Amino acid sequence: MKIMHILDHSIPLHSGYTFRTRSILNQQRARGWETCHVTSAKQGVCEAKIEDVDGLRFYRTEPPTGLASKIPVLNQLSLVNPLRDRILAAIEIEKPDILHAHSPALNGLAAIKAAKKTGLPLVYEIRAFWEDAAVDHGTCKEDDLRYRLTRKMETHVVNQADAVTTICQGLRQDLLNRGIADNKITVIPNAVNIEQFNIITERNSALESQYNLNGKIVLGFLGSFYGYEGLELIVAALPQILKSIPNVVFLLVGGGPQEKNLKDQVQQLGLEEYVIMPGRVPHAEVDMYYSLVDLLIYPRKPMRLTELVTPLKPLEAMAQGKLVLASDVGGHKELIEDGKTGWLFESGNIDELANTAVRVLSNRESWPAMIENGRDFVTQIRNWKNSVANYQPIYESLLSI
Repeated sequence: MKIMHILDHSIPLHSGYTFRTRSILNQQRARGWETCHVTSAKQGVCEAKIEDVDGLRFYRTEPPTGLASKIPVLNQLSLVNPLRDRILAAIEIEKPDILHAHSPALNGLAAIKAAKKTGLPLVYEIRAFWEDAAVDHGTCKEDDLRYRLTRKMETHVVNQADAVTTICQGLRQDLLNRGIADNKITVIPNAVNIEQFNIITERNSALESQYNLNGKIVLGFLGSFYGYEGLELIVAALPQILKSIPNVVFLLVGGGPQEKNLKDQVQQLGLEEYVIMPGRVPHAEVDMYYSLVDLLIYPRKPMRLTELVTPLKPLEAMAQGKLVLASDVGGHKELIEDGKTGWLFESGNIDELANTAVRVLSNRESWPAMIENGRDFVTQIRNWKNSVANYQPIYESLLSI
């Protein structure tokens, strides 16, 4: 069985999207399936039309040119036909059995056109509703024309595809609310490659000295600084936490759109001594920074994106034997069982964030069991071998039609 995956972008670019893709492809190959791969023009300009990365071959799509590619909204639609043509060219070479398009819906539109021309079955995978991410990024407003058109496009692709997968129950339920048949949608949950994560038992001594963390209790966040992450809530809660635990510091590793706002907030609250912001660090050094953190905090704000979509970061933290405190948005509640694999607090509630953090940090005897429970969750349940196995009945049913 050979599956052609149609992607927004891929490795060597680094993103949660590309890491999930690589994990899926590697696990599918471990099961004995063949895979081939086409990326949209959003990959950017590539030196070669066919590129081999980490043992995976990608057929690249050249960015469109012309007037339409420069006009808002039309520039997005202009990506569809070049991707369709690249898929068809790759099909001629690879002779796949199944097309598997991954969101956004533009990829789905291109794949539908290719599927209709070739008669191949199509699976469409939704990782997020991109109109909701656009709201947070400020490129559209909820329920404006662009938002509604994008949502309608997604529904069209879902209706046209032969089978649909989502990364979590929140996205699945939203599709059910749109009238999509229950038996058409399968959840392929986010997971981790457990063999890539070792339990961290001690701090990196060089970094501990560099940031003067000896004798400090470290709260932490490692990732991108988007508005929906709610990182300003941790900064706002810090003075209250310091009243009970004066040796706390907050390690904020990464960068993004909210970086300047966070730095300004730290300065306004006079917390420069208690907030450490190293900036972005090389991917190979991320584990070293994880080692410094006693409690990872994920204070995502309540909105459609966070209620419907599960993040990867809490799973990666659990895999490394780290404690997790997160807001009680829907995406987190699918991953964290309060009091067993981590702790939840009321989203947007700064006082509860502070009080819960103090309670957790003051109750060290509960840490070993929590760490063990979190590690067991990712080892036994949320690993890629388990998740990818869920594709098999979908593919087999499509090939038997």
